[in-house]
Amino acid sequence: MSAAHYFGAQRLFTLIASFWVGSLLTVGYLVAPAIFSTLTDRQVAGMVAGAIFRIEAYLSITISIALLVLANLLVRRGLNAYRLARWLLLAILLCSLLGVLVLMPWMNTLRDQALIQGMPVMLSPSAELFGKLHGASSALYLIQSALGIYLVWRLIGSYTKQY
Repeated sequence: MSAAHYFGAQRLFTLIASFWVGSLLTVGYLVAPAIFSTLTDRQVAGMVAGAIFRIEAYLSITISIALLVLANLLVRRGLNAYRLARWLLLAILLCSLLGVLVLMPWMNTLRDQALIQGMPVMLSPSAELFGKLHGASSALYLIQSALGIYLVWRLIGSYTKQY
């Protein structure tokens, strides 16, 4: 069957991907900075931002898996433009999993240990490690965001080639 036969599925794919990548960009580059600029207690701001990033990570895991399933279906139906989308989605999924399963729990443990000692994590002996983990987490989020932007860019470009 032709690509036009699956136009609805392609539009749904692009719509979901666009909203999802928009949420990544909104949370990471608008909401988090607004939290830190509004709240005077950086420890509280970090905890609020961390909770929002955790929700965004679970959303990313869920949506990337759903879009991977749909991309596989479209590729099996002959829409080869979705081959690259699968790799991008897999990379984004891995970024989300690394963040939510490794970096976030590690950072939370350091924060909790510092709180038990009666101090914010940035004043604790673990401050340097926490800073490195935060930097790694930020870099991972930047990579995830860039891959998401590229995914949407490619999806939109595929329409002009097909139609």
